[in-house]
Amino acid sequence: MKFLFDSDTWQEIYGSIRKNKIRTVITIIGVFWGILLLIGLLGSARGLENGFKKLFGDFATNSVFIWTQFTDKPFKGYQKGRRLTLTFKDIEILKREYKNEIKFLAPRNQTEGLLVRNFKTGDFQVSGDYPILDKIQKKDLMYGRFINQNDIKNNTKVCVISEDMYKQLFEKNEYPIGEYIKISEVNYQLVGVYKSTDGIDIDDDTAYIPFTTFQKVYNTGNNIDWMMVTAESGVDIEQMEENIILSLKNLHKVHPEDERAFGSFNLGTRIDKLNGFLKGMQFLTWFVGIATLIAGVFAIGNILLITVKERTKEIGIRRAIGATPSSIRRQIILESIFLTTIAGMIGIIFGGLILMVVDSAWGQGPDAALVNPTVSIPIVMIAFSVLVVLGTVIGAIPAHMATLVKPIEALREE
Repeated sequence: MKFLFDSDTWQEIYGSIRKNKIRTVITIIGVFWGILLLIGLLGSARGLENGFKKLFGDFATNSVFIWTQFTDKPFKGYQKGRRLTLTFKDIEILKREYKNEIKFLAPRNQTEGLLVRNFKTGDFQVSGDYPILDKIQKKDLMYGRFINQNDIKNNTKVCVISEDMYKQLFEKNEYPIGEYIKISEVNYQLVGVYKSTDGIDIDDDTAYIPFTTFQKVYNTGNNIDWMMVTAESGVDIEQMEENIILSLKNLHKVHPEDERAFGSFNLGTRIDKLNGFLKGMQFLTWFVGIATLIAGVFAIGNILLITVKERTKEIGIRRAIGATPSSIRRQIILESIFLTTIAGMIGIIFGGLILMVVDSAWGQGPDAALVNPTVSIPIVMIAFSVLVVLGTVIGAIPAHMATLVKPIEALREE
């Protein structure tokens, strides 16, 4: 390791670089561009991934939504065009049949309602729900709480509203919990206010009331508008969707091949496709970045080969006065490592600056496309280490060529 601190070695490296300034700059740019591109692409990919995570928030992404429509085929004496209705009996049977596959199952009822408080009004969606909904799509509460089991048991007239609804019905900074609002001429006590989200929210600006209260107020009986089903970890959500719909067809005497009787939206399959896209993009990012790095490092190797050729006479003189092949090899490799290190450090710095610019341009605000585009320190260190290793390996080629120079033949060259 003494050669690392040998001033003569570094003076020779400095002299070689200074003698070929333009060539050295071009060489550094090749490696610099490679690591800059790698960091920029990795950071942008992470920003896009963060954007999708923000979009889905705390939603249980392995979920499917199922509702009824009209039959499209006659079956067992029933005519085409029959309107179907989900009931609590369906829910009980599904829970029993798929107890090992279903994690959460939330029956839901919804309608439109006029919300009134003092002289302020607004038309919003009103949803009858169970507390389990908060486990499927976690609500970030500003004030109070969400619906609980006591509300269900006692049919209490309580409600939970969104931040936007709160702003429309209340004065700024007014404490809402315990206040009363009217929903379709029925008084409800406000027990919670949840924050509006920039991500996915199938219940944008919805007033939640207990499911049992909804049943009595709107006289829905045992009927259900639709259901949300979340699968256990590891369960194929697409297969579970098919199985549940087939079970519902059997329960409601619907033709097995009737594709219009039940509607569904499988969030899990959409997420899987999105994850596949993100993985593909990450692979492409690494491939392009590393390929560019390798191209830059090869450029350094080519430059050093040319340098060795130009310095044949100098190397011959050094060999003639006693320089060992290992010392010449070390100097060439050290020059390669030095160039790749400098280029890598500059590329990392500029890559970080570019990600800061990207974040300020496209990473701010509710509609941000790239959220917090960053690259973790371990990833940067791995990329930098790979760069140095490649620089060492590629530098070994011209270093070996330099050791093959015969002193007498080198001194004869003009």
